[in-house]
Amino acid sequence: MLKREKFFFEIPRPKKKLILPNVLSISQVEKLFSQLENLKHKTMLFLAYSGGLRVSEVVNLKIKDIHSARMVINIKGAKGKKDRMVALSEGILELLRKYYIAYKPTYWLFEGQYKDEPYSTRSLQQIFHRAKNEAKITQDVTFHSLRHSYATHLHERGTDIKLIQELLGHNDLKTTLRYTHVSTRKLETIVNPFDQLKIKDE
Repeated sequence: MLKREKFFFEIPRPKKKLILPNVLSISQVEKLFSQLENLKHKTMLFLAYSGGLRVSEVVNLKIKDIHSARMVINIKGAKGKKDRMVALSEGILELLRKYYIAYKPTYWLFEGQYKDEPYSTRSLQQIFHRAKNEAKITQDVTFHSLRHSYATHLHERGTDIKLIQELLGHNDLKTTLRYTHVSTRKLETIVNPFDQLKIKDE
C-alpha cells in the first residue's frame, strides 16, 4: 500500500433487517394483569405499562422520582444516560398511594430483599413470565413487550409519533416509527376484499 495513489472502494452496506416488536393487545394486557394478586407486583407491572418503562427503569425508581403535584414520573439516567419525564396516570397514583401505605419504602420505590437495595430486574421479569403463562398468552413476549405495547396503543389512539418518541426517550425517530408498522390504526380503515365476496355457505 506504500507509495501508491489513494484509492477508494464503494462497498455497499448490507440492509438492516426490520424486526417488528412483539405487541400485546389491550385484552391480553388486561388478562395478564388480572393474574397479579400481590400489590407490589401489580404496582410494578402496571407502572411499567402506563409509562412505557424498561425493567431497569422500574426497579431504579426512587420515591422522589414520583412527582404527584405535576403528575409526572422523572426517569433518571435511563438508557444512553438520559433523563426524561413521563405522564403519571391518576389510576397509577392511587395504586402507588395504596402500595406506599402497605410497604412503607424509604429510598427505593420498590425495595429488594434488603431495604438499602432496589428490587431485582430478574425477579421482576420472572413475575411477568409467570403472569403471562397463567394468562395462557402464547406469543413470544417479554417484560419489554409492555413498553412496545404502550407505544403501539398510544399510536392506535392517535398520539403523535414525535410525542411517543419523547415519551420513550428515543434518539432516532426511526426507532419509534417501528410502532407504526405494528399499529392497527390504518389497518382498521381497510375493507378486506374477501369480506365483499358473495359466497354461499353450504
